[in-house]
Amino acid sequence: MLEEFLNEIGHEVVASAATFPSAVILARESECDVAILDINLNGEPSYAIGDILRERDIPFMFATGYGAGDLPGRFAAVPVLTKPYQIGVLSKAIENSARAAGGPPAA
Repeated sequence: MLEEFLNEIGHEVVASAATFPSAVILARESECDVAILDINLNGEPSYAIGDILRERDIPFMFATGYGAGDLPGRFAAVPVLTKPYQIGVLSKAIENSARAAGGPPAA
């Protein structure tokens, strides 16, 4: 559903990862305007992936079904998208992730 929403609001999904190791590779090598990180990748938190994206100046947001209460402080300004996803909230989160990263809104 998330990919459908992204396409519907004019974004293209360039890659997807279901495991931590594959997400690390994508974070290091993919070219993208914004990334959406599930906080929990098969039981492993994705915070290190956020660190890689931040080093590369790629805006990102976290997605979760559990709430954002336990995010490390270094991610306090990172938008959190909660499940169930809503298209309007997703669109706004993409704008906010670009602002939090210090750039213009992602197109």
